[in-house]
Amino acid sequence: MRRGYYRPFSISRVRAGIGADGLPVALHSVIVGKPVLANTAMGKMLVNKEGLDPSSIEGAADIPYAIPNLRVEVHNTTEAVPNLWWRSVGHSINGFVSNGVIDELAALAGQDTFEYRRRLLAEKPRHRAVLEAAAELAGWGKPLPAGHHHGIALHESFGSIVAQVAEVSVEGREVRVHRVSCAVDCGLAINPDQVVAQMQSAIIYGLSAALRDEITIRDGAAVQGNFDSYPVLRIAESPAIEVRIVPGDGPLGGIGEPGTPPIAAAVCGGIHAATGQRIRRLPISASLA
Repeated sequence: MRRGYYRPFSISRVRAGIGADGLPVALHSVIVGKPVLANTAMGKMLVNKEGLDPSSIEGAADIPYAIPNLRVEVHNTTEAVPNLWWRSVGHSINGFVSNGVIDELAALAGQDTFEYRRRLLAEKPRHRAVLEAAAELAGWGKPLPAGHHHGIALHESFGSIVAQVAEVSVEGREVRVHRVSCAVDCGLAINPDQVVAQMQSAIIYGLSAALRDEITIRDGAAVQGNFDSYPVLRIAESPAIEVRIVPGDGPLGGIGEPGTPPIAAAVCGGIHAATGQRIRRLPISASLA
């Protein structure tokens, strides 16, 4: 753990506005972080002459929601901490930010965040079908147990579309995710059991990081050295996970990584519904008041 490569530290500043109808009119995103691909064998092929690493903007510059004016900027940093890809690469970072922005715009417009997404996906039938499947699976809008709340997120990565609804409760600074309803369109699901297994593992992986896991640096070294200081989600803490494969006529998509990007945003949406607090910094344990 102390001699590896780490997920890049990233900060995004987003400005957005809505019109009289509540729909977005513009979104300006500024991403600051250390590129992932630049120092790899693929860097020469993928990073352009201006130094733009495509993994820095994936999931931000190609969001599916209908926003007529979209501008994404990147500022590269050069800190000494070695970094490399983490499951879903830039999508897990930018998927959290972009879905959080949609949640905040929906609240600004005074609209349900699921219905708001449906409106913004009117010209994206595959995405909309996945969103609706996850909401139906979760029973979006129906009564939940006392103290339980829903959050929802959708993200496309590696050619596959995934939507997730997290059922969340909050007691003090303790967040519990009780259930995750997941829908995925990966084109033809050649091995459906494998698709389900990858969604389950990607959700647990992303959920561990979202709730509490972080690497901190002190005196030039990583503080965390084992799973006592970097605790992954255990079975007793893990939510029930239900996965629905949505039949799609698109090309074959990847399945090893696309299940991770939506989960942090879905959980944070549930936290906002429960407490009114917006989580804009991960892990959640470091941000929840």
